[in-house]
Amino acid sequence: MYLPLLALHSATRWLVLLFVIIVLIRSFWALLTKSQYTKADNSLRAITASVLHIQLLLGTWLYIISPVVKYFWQNFKQAVHMREIRFFGMEHIFMMLLAIIILTIGSAKAKRQATDQLKFKTQLMWFGIGLLLILSSVPWAFSPLTHRPWLRAF
Repeated sequence: MYLPLLALHSATRWLVLLFVIIVLIRSFWALLTKSQYTKADNSLRAITASVLHIQLLLGTWLYIISPVVKYFWQNFKQAVHMREIRFFGMEHIFMMLLAIIILTIGSAKAKRQATDQLKFKTQLMWFGIGLLLILSSVPWAFSPLTHRPWLRAF
């Protein structure tokens, strides 16, 4: 169960990144052009939040069954000094939880703003911060310490 879940979590990250980036581009463009916040914008915001929460569920499940995380907690004193083990046992989950909390707050705040421009501005700010946190905590293929493949096979 671990490897298929890991592959699904890896694939879903691209959906998360895609939707967050689309929301940011749309919000930026809408602010520049003073566009209205449409039903499509609201749907995009809601779908993005849903994809984020699906990724959170997958990641939490993966965290619970991960042999790397089990090793981290069973050998904490030694593992905390091992960069890759510490990354997956502590850093990755903390930063991603923080990112999802920020994105969820941003989604809720944007939904409740009084004007269209405030909705887009709120999305741009909160989703931008969330994206930066995500980008800083993904185990990228080019990272020398925590590199992982761009896409895992199922």
